[in-house]
Amino acid sequence: MLRALRQNGPAVSLQANWLSPGERGLDDLQVEKENDHSLLAFLHLSERAAATRFAVYHDVLAIDPETRAVFGEILKDEAFHMNYTHKQLKRIEPRRYATRLWLARMSRMWKAYLRLSVAVAGVFGAVFLLVQYFVLLPVFAFLAKRAARSEPEGWTAADARPHSMRSQYR
Repeated sequence: MLRALRQNGPAVSLQANWLSPGERGLDDLQVEKENDHSLLAFLHLSERAAATRFAVYHDVLAIDPETRAVFGEILKDEAFHMNYTHKQLKRIEPRRYATRLWLARMSRMWKAYLRLSVAVAGVFGAVFLLVQYFVLLPVFAFLAKRAARSEPEGWTAADARPHSMRSQYR
C-alpha cells in the first residue's frame, strides 16, 4: 500500500505532529475523576474529530485504492463510535446533552489556548534571552573593560592606620 503511494504521490512535506503530540486533551484526562456524561461528551468529540480526519485521508488517497479502502473501513468504525457515544450521552442526559457537548468543546478550546500561550511564551522568552545575550551583555562587557583600564594593576595594599571596631568607615 505504502509503496504505491510513494511511487504515485508527491514527496512528503511538512509534518506538524510536534504542534500537538497525541490526542488533544487525552494526555491529562483522569478517568476516575470524571463523571459519565463528561466522559461521553469527550469521547464523542474525539470520535468526531477522528472521523473527520479519516474522511480527509479517504478523500485524498484516490491514487491508492487499497489504502483508501482501509481508511474507508476505519471511517465506518469511527462513525459508529461517534453515533454510539452521542446516543449514550442523550440516554444519560436527555435534557442537557447539548450543554455537556458545549462544555467539552469549551474545555478543548481552553486547552488549545493554553498550548498556544505556552508556545508564544517560549518564543518570547527565547527572543528576550537572545536580546540580552547579544545586545545587553556586550555593552556591560565593554563598560567593565573600560572601568578596568582606570584601575591600577596588581595588588593594592590597604591603609596601615588602625580602624575602629565600631564602624567599617572609621
